Amino acid sequence: MSIVPPSLQQYAARGASWAGWLDELPRLVRELVEEWELTLDGKATHGNTALVLPVRTGSGRPAMLKVGWPHPEAEHEALALQRWGGRGAVQLLRADPHRWALLLERLHQEDLTKLWDVQACEIVAALYPQLHVPAPPQLRLLSDQARRWADELGAPGGLPVPRRMVEHARALARDFATDDATDGTMIHTDLHFENILAGDRQEWLAIDPKPLSGDPHYEIAPMLWNRFDEYAGRVREGIRDRFLALVDGAGLDEDRARDWVILRMMVNVKGEVEDNNAPDREWITAMLSIAKAVQE
Repeated sequence: MSIVPPSLQQYAARGASWAGWLDELPRLVRELVEEWELTLDGKATHGNTALVLPVRTGSGRPAMLKVGWPHPEAEHEALALQRWGGRGAVQLLRADPHRWALLLERLHQEDLTKLWDVQACEIVAALYPQLHVPAPPQLRLLSDQARRWADELGAPGGLPVPRRMVEHARALARDFATDDATDGTMIHTDLHFENILAGDRQEWLAIDPKPLSGDPHYEIAPMLWNRFDEYAGRVREGIRDRFLALVDGAGLDEDRARDWVILRMMVNVKGEVEDNNAPDREWITAMLSIAKAVQE
């Protein structure tokens, strides 16, 4: 039986780099298990970009072996986990960045998806101060990303949203690109309900960082667009409740957090339009709803 789940094998349809990685993945896992003296200890699972295997170390410690598809967002995952040292995040036990392989402490399967969303926001807000530490110099800069967005949002063709919203986002991107406070803090960038798991050392711990040298206020947006369907009947109020729980719980500046949310919503719309021949209108509407709600 293949160690790679059929549902992950299907990702070969994403392109040649995926197909090549999946072909090599069984051999790579066997090598890592042998070299790191691991024992398989359960059924393999996967996320959107990585295979994850329950294992035990030579001493019998339960752990998770994560082998990722090489892509820029995950380039410095090991560096970020090492920098956190288990404070607020899953503990890194061993890494081979060249093979995109991590050996991690084993956490529980429970995440924040079943908690009341505002309660979950309060938990995440309490983790922010542990995760927002000085950034190591190897990380990519959020200011460079903001500068690129400013250019891209001004490209011909436009987006299926009011032009004033795009221009507002573009102006914010230009401002952030030249703001000294945009860089310097290590940020997770993808903190949401499913990327926080229950642990033993600490009640809740972050996983799967896509680290940047950036601004803590950038972190909030994913907590607003995930579990969007739960806003049903009270979209504006629900978004505001989460936004304020995150800002107040972490002691962030409301205006700065709002500006990053607005910019990230327009960037999400841009990505949806560029990446899909038939853009998801409901997704675009959701992004507009979030951008409007945080301004009211």
